[in-house]
Amino acid sequence: MNESTLTETCAVTLVGNQQVLQQTYQQLIHRAGVPEAELASPDRFDHLDVPLESAIVDQLRLGDGNAASGAASFRYLETAIAHTLAGEFQGIVTAPIAKSAWKAAGHAYPGQTELLAEKAGVERFGMLFVARSPHTDWILRTLLATTHIPLRHVPDRLSAEGMTLKLGLLIDCLHQDFGIDQPRIAIAGLNPHSGEQGNLGQEEQEWLIPWIERMRDRFPQAVLDGPVPPDTLWVNPGQAWFGSTPTRHVHHAYLALYHDQGLIPVKLLAFDQAVNTTIGLPFVRTSPDHGTAFDIAGRGIASAKSFAAALRLANELIHQRHQVDLRKI
Repeated sequence: MNESTLTETCAVTLVGNQQVLQQTYQQLIHRAGVPEAELASPDRFDHLDVPLESAIVDQLRLGDGNAASGAASFRYLETAIAHTLAGEFQGIVTAPIAKSAWKAAGHAYPGQTELLAEKAGVERFGMLFVARSPHTDWILRTLLATTHIPLRHVPDRLSAEGMTLKLGLLIDCLHQDFGIDQPRIAIAGLNPHSGEQGNLGQEEQEWLIPWIERMRDRFPQAVLDGPVPPDTLWVNPGQAWFGSTPTRHVHHAYLALYHDQGLIPVKLLAFDQAVNTTIGLPFVRTSPDHGTAFDIAGRGIASAKSFAAALRLANELIHQRHQVDLRKI
């Protein structure tokens, strides 16, 4: 499905300051020299205007993540969430943010995920990364057990209780958003070689392996494999991505224990196809799986592939949830 077809199958509303949006559009055409035929005019879409004080607008600079841009992007997201919770939209596709800019504006959140969860009033939520292979059409799904925390804090943050929450959330998501009722899920080990019977770390022996055994009883509808050594966990997904192994032999989803363990392989395989979706919310939320790229802002050379994939996935998830709701009637 190309982008023009996609916008014909869903109604897209731009959330942001109309003045800033128009100025940016004109800068891309006149300063960066982007042909109008290659750049969608903001006038093509419905627009939810978010007022900004002139002091903020005056300090906005392309490629500069400052307090003004942090204040603006935070207000945009707050507005989108409020209107979605009011029933005006079924999903939100967010652009990347600079967490440092949010902090400079006085908003101390680890990321958009936590703000979305807080505003939606949910305690069970997670970051699921989804990518569809252009070679085989196979879908890679990776959930993070922990997200934006220092590596040294990971072992202390991991717990059987927290892992149970994330696993249950993943199983619910696979059913609700992807129509998978009997999922096969691979769970990563924490240490090299999954601890090698305690010789390379104790976490697997002390709690992770016993926890997986309990989860097999708790979720009999799911096949749970693990703890899979982190260095071999991604072999089958890589082969499935490029078509060198039948996709029926790979898992429906992967539960990684920390940020880079899950995202290095995702970005290696699918940097411009991967999508971040927040699961556990009462609405669909997706986002490109990349950062702000301030170094190329305003030059007209950024790729829109990941954002288009995020929009496409949001549309698919909304339709899937609608089908699940119909079956409940």
